[in-house]
Amino acid sequence: MKIRYLNGSRLYHAFLAGGNAVIQDQSYLNKINVFPVPDADTGTNLATTMRAIAEGSEANRSIKTTLRSIANAALSGAQGNSGIIFAQFIHGISREIEYESKLSTHAFGESVKRAVQHAYKAIVSPVEGTMITVIRDWAEAVYQKRTQTSDFVELLTDSMHAAQNSLKETTHKLQVLAKAGVVDAGAKGFVDFLEGVLHFIKKGRLTKIAKTESAWTAEEIKTPAEYKSLDHRYCAEALLVGENLDPDAIRSIVQRYGVSAVVAGSEEKVRIHVHTNEPAALFFELKEHGAATQIKVDDMRRQYEAAHAPKSKIAIVTDSSCDLPPDVLDDRQVHVIPLNLSFGQHRFLDKVTITPSQVYGLLQRSKVQPTTAVPPARTIQSLFAFLAAHYESMIVLTISEKLSGVHSLCRTIAEQMPGKKITVINSRGLSATLGLLVARASDMALAGASHDEIVERVNAWIPKSKLLVDVQTLKYMVRSGRVSNVKGFLAKILNIKPIITLDEEGKTAESGKSFSRRSNMAKILKKIKSAAAMEKIRGYAVVHVRNQKRAALYGQKLTEILGKEPEFMIDVAPVIGVHAGIGAVAVALLSE
Repeated sequence: MKIRYLNGSRLYHAFLAGGNAVIQDQSYLNKINVFPVPDADTGTNLATTMRAIAEGSEANRSIKTTLRSIANAALSGAQGNSGIIFAQFIHGISREIEYESKLSTHAFGESVKRAVQHAYKAIVSPVEGTMITVIRDWAEAVYQKRTQTSDFVELLTDSMHAAQNSLKETTHKLQVLAKAGVVDAGAKGFVDFLEGVLHFIKKGRLTKIAKTESAWTAEEIKTPAEYKSLDHRYCAEALLVGENLDPDAIRSIVQRYGVSAVVAGSEEKVRIHVHTNEPAALFFELKEHGAATQIKVDDMRRQYEAAHAPKSKIAIVTDSSCDLPPDVLDDRQVHVIPLNLSFGQHRFLDKVTITPSQVYGLLQRSKVQPTTAVPPARTIQSLFAFLAAHYESMIVLTISEKLSGVHSLCRTIAEQMPGKKITVINSRGLSATLGLLVARASDMALAGASHDEIVERVNAWIPKSKLLVDVQTLKYMVRSGRVSNVKGFLAKILNIKPIITLDEEGKTAESGKSFSRRSNMAKILKKIKSAAAMEKIRGYAVVHVRNQKRAALYGQKLTEILGKEPEFMIDVAPVIGVHAGIGAVAVALLSE
């Protein structure tokens, strides 16, 4: 059967079919992902982009309106280098075609040819032998064939051969692909998409899309053995929204912070992607150009380790309210879910796209009280799916469920993954208490303890953990709504300095108060000395909110009392510090 034109409905369903084919090949695309870095997520990113198209677009009688809907959904939901390049290519097609109800092979060939330049413009430093090369070769084949046939089946069949040949050539164009014996993963995903589209055009059905046979097996893929080649650790992405955005100015900023930079979009919406070592500095500068939404920052080093060099069969996961030094998290390969922190319209990822010094600087200057929130469900779903593919099981330790919804969200997502062994534990704590628990759990995992043994021990340690917070002022708790205005006012005029703790359920409670911080410290030290007399203190830590001098004094006093130094002394997680307030110091204990 010949197809002499495409209308909005046919085009829409062809895109769904192409996306379906990509999703089917997701796992294989992850396995062959060795360029630009072997972080095993190209398939996941492309599949996420295709799902965004399916969920966010709709058919219209107008071809251009349909394509704009698809392009907008792709741009809004695109993930990864390949996902954003694909989205920009579709955005280019939507801009190049005219408003019409039927699209001919000739008009289609003209539009895809011109759309290639839109895709190239999005890439700061295009690399041949990748997805963009295959897109260009396919579009050129379509363009050349456009005057020779009026049948879309013939047009897409012939141009498919050009795409497949171009895909095979990627192995020889990039040394890293030749060494691994694979084709470029993003390029393979694009060919998967074309094959799904062609199948639909031929058969007219979305179901039973033929799955492409892969020429390589997982055993034949020679993945680079070192992550030291990852000169840039983080894969940072976001959607910037606003009015009169300047994509060129945004592109100039993004390319200064790393490599593999892609900037796609329009004056209202710009999607960015870059591999960088400075995500916090990047996003702090970008906030002057638009509101960042859909922020996603992957730790490529941790992804590589999970896929190719895990130290344990059990993934230990926590959220960013957990305070542990970065080198401890790295050494134990702990996976961290960043909580969200917002100042008005500007959203950040805790500890990732904003640093403690940046947060507290804004806290002092801004009249807007920052808010904290759980990450989008999709962020946790993607992480859990990735980890489930590389570990035998997962143990997730979260902030107290009485203080955040992240525990409930993690538990719900885990329950939606039948067949995967995932235990989500409510630590009934936060900050350094959660850090001490995560450190113990990861130590056990590295030592070869079983999943059930670790869960049992953690649940036994939770009641033995304690947190005492020496608060300098209630001003920030009042601003955030955690303390009433009346109570804050009375505390201010009476100069009351409260001591905050967590009760057995993990809710905040008052453990005492004084009229001076010197008295507060004396009371906290007395409580700890009494606790040490009753049971052995397994370990302790000191954290602070821009008050290193007072934290060091606590460390000195506690070393004298307990006969051991603190396991760590660091800044509090910003999502906790904005509520505790500048100047606060906390001591966390873990008893035998």
